[in-house]
Amino acid sequence: QVQLVESGGGLVQPGGSLRLSCAASGIFFRIDAMGWYRQAPGKQRELVANIPTGGRTNYADSVEGRFTISRDNVKNSVYLQMNSLTPEDTAVYYCNARGYIDYGRRFNSWGQGTQVTVSS
Repeated sequence: QVQLVESGGGLVQPGGSLRLSCAASGIFFRIDAMGWYRQAPGKQRELVANIPTGGRTNYADSVEGRFTISRDNVKNSVYLQMNSLTPEDTAVYYCNARGYIDYGRRFNSWGQGTQVTVSS
């Protein structure tokens, strides 16, 4: 089983910045991609950004140019630097990782979520 632990959420004023972190632990063969999703009240969970192993990063149009995703493959961690935050970025942010536990078994794990609130 693969566990994801997030940190870094909180309250920030419009225009401010936050950095989210997520670390994967447990027994697994490899991670194919890590990413961040978010869910605002009354809305569906949506992709914010993801970064496949050895592949190109993907961003939602709404965060392109403001958010930056990065990975540390040695630490099995993913980060989300969020700049120029607006109230529309307020949501619970979830870390996601998918890959293989062993040669034949895949995993798709989620973190517990961290609240990001952008308000003056």
